Amino acid sequence: MQEIEPFFRWRDIYRSEDDSNSPFYEREYSEFEFSNQVYNYVIHPQWDEFGSPTLYVKIIFADYIKNFAILELIGEWNDAINNDIMFLKREVVEVLNQAGISKFILVGENVLNFHSSDDSYYEEWFQDVEDEEGWIVALNFQEHVLEEFRKENLDYYLIFGGELDSFNWRKFNPLQLYSEIQKVINYRLGA
Repeated sequence: MQEIEPFFRWRDIYRSEDDSNSPFYEREYSEFEFSNQVYNYVIHPQWDEFGSPTLYVKIIFADYIKNFAILELIGEWNDAINNDIMFLKREVVEVLNQAGISKFILVGENVLNFHSSDDSYYEEWFQDVEDEEGWIVALNFQEHVLEEFRKENLDYYLIFGGELDSFNWRKFNPLQLYSEIQKVINYRLGA
């Protein structure tokens, strides 16, 4: 896991540590000190911790004009024991939402497992963005994680499934990716 870096191809146009609206503003990173870990596995130092002992995030792009952010996740998403959604919502999402972000693209190909609790934080997040005509997309999560999402009826709050489960997002720049995701959402809503 230590070799899995957050997507870095867009770092020349966006860096969360340089974004004064980011919860990770002015954070400094080491390329050599591996201090964060998921269980017994250390992870690359470019991932950001936000309060969960098993789930880490990287804001790989944010656009305050189009009001969207792309967040890449790694680790185990555990709401049952660690209440990861609470930490993600309070420490990352709400900070971005206060800066105007209402559309969230969550890239989850490195999320290993999902353990649910109740859906209150998902409902709250959904209501926050729905009021601003926003959305929450779960992109490229593993099938067993998506099964847990479905089992817990999180598909009411998160948009996933179909082409979003195996989307080749790396071939786009951030604005193109946003546009492609918006097309999928518009198609599904019949707009």
